[in-house]
Amino acid sequence: MTVRSIVEALGLEVLNQADPDREVTSAYASDLLSDVMAHASPGALWLTLQTHSNVAAVAALKELVVLLVNGRNPDSDMLERAREHKVTVLRTSLPAFEAAGRLYALGLRGGA
Repeated sequence: MTVRSIVEALGLEVLNQADPDREVTSAYASDLLSDVMAHASPGALWLTLQTHSNVAAVAALKELVVLLVNGRNPDSDMLERAREHKVTVLRTSLPAFEAAGRLYALGLRGGA
């Protein structure tokens, strides 16, 4: 499933687009950066409500696409770092649980 198809299916807002045709292989939901670094699979879509610049750093390190939930607004430093490291950042007004359920319904599974 591509970033573009996920954006279209869930009506997500694109805050920074690195590669719309990038394959997303799984999803991971966590707000603890060390947990994401230890357990998220490369190529995953990361659901989080964290919005600081370290989110972009972890996403770049693990090759993740970021989905901010609950309509969270990223810090300007986060978006700057995301642009610098070519990290896609998406946003939804949905809570994490509902966003994860919709992603699951689309066929995306967790991968750790």
